[in-house]
Amino acid sequence: MKPFEVISDITDIEPIAVGSVIRDLARLRKQYGPGRWRKVKGIAMIRLRTGRVRRTELHWYEAHGIGRKEIKRKRYLD
Repeated sequence: MKPFEVISDITDIEPIAVGSVIRDLARLRKQYGPGRWRKVKGIAMIRLRTGRVRRTELHWYEAHGIGRKEIKRKRYLD
């Protein structure tokens, strides 16, 4: 079971890093393929394993044609 489930649209999306500034760029390219990788953050409601719903800042990587990968919960905003 996943540690959380995103249950709303992700809002306030903004890039944190693009291209060679990303520390994990070599791993991302090896694991998911080449692309213009971006590290991005946004805000969404999530449901935890316990069933609790929280407003959270999320971080993830994305590339055109590949999509969102490795969504991580960073901090609670409620």
